[in-house]
Amino acid sequence: MENNVMMEGNVMIDQNAEGKREDVELPLFNLATIATATNNFSSNNKLSEGGFGPVYKATLIDGQEIAVKRLSRSSGQGIE
Repeated sequence: MENNVMMEGNVMIDQNAEGKREDVELPLFNLATIATATNNFSSNNKLSEGGFGPVYKATLIDGQEIAVKRLSRSSGQGIE
């Protein structure tokens, strides 16, 4: 089955093949929290680099590990 996913603010809207809509609220973090979690975007935490910018491993204060994509200014992505 194919799902259609789109974003409305920080809410991910997932509409599956049956037309059922599922809303999943995603957490938003401020830059200071992300900078701390990535050790100030350290090259030691860099996982990869794609067309929209580098991806870093981050460890939140509760120990949870996440991936953070730092968008390049020219990517055209981000929250408006």
